Amino acid sequence: MGKYPFLSDEWTDEARKIRDEYRGKTPPVPHVVKMNQIITDVPFGEGTLEAHMDSSSGEMEFDRGHVENPDVTVTLDYETAKAIFVEGNPQAGMQAFMAGKVKVQGDMTKLMVLQQGTPDPTALEVAAKIKDITE
Repeated sequence: MGKYPFLSDEWTDEARKIRDEYRGKTPPVPHVVKMNQIITDVPFGEGTLEAHMDSSSGEMEFDRGHVENPDVTVTLDYETAKAIFVEGNPQAGMQAFMAGKVKVQGDMTKLMVLQQGTPDPTALEVAAKIKDITE
């Protein structure tokens, strides 16, 4: 399996394959959150990328583009996004927020609820596979 830059077209395609492989195998996400992300300082393409996370189906979906009527929109830089979503380092997000590098619009409690709870073993396996495909 190859390694690709986080959020590149190739990375996104491989991440979708991993998500599809595990679809229906993880317990339902306990909280419904629709979050748009604006990721800045992306080292390829236009330099800014739109993405989203949506758990309204019961599973956590992460993909490019924005969803309609998000609960919260977060603007953050590429390195912080990679640290949070690939390396599983929520402290990086908190540090960036405290330094004014993360902007939050909307219901911040929805963002905070994502950090609660312990991931199940299947979710940890998915996270490891995502990390394995990331440069």
